[in-house]
Amino acid sequence: MRTFLTLPDVAEALNISMSQTRALIQRGDLEGIQIGGRGQWRVEEAKLDEYIDRLYAEQRQARAEQKSS
Repeated sequence: MRTFLTLPDVAEALNISMSQTRALIQRGDLEGIQIGGRGQWRVEEAKLDEYIDRLYAEQRQARAEQKSS
């Protein structure tokens, strides 16, 4: 079963503001969907995990590039 988070949940998990959370979704950095008549945003927990994993990978690569230069 999929688990969906609200934007406040995502903001809390990442320790960022709601506006930063919305910007991540609008830019496509973090995948989210709008559900229901009021268009409430939800982020699948797995998508949040993928986003975090991608950030770790990018930072590892940046550190490796710094060491090799």
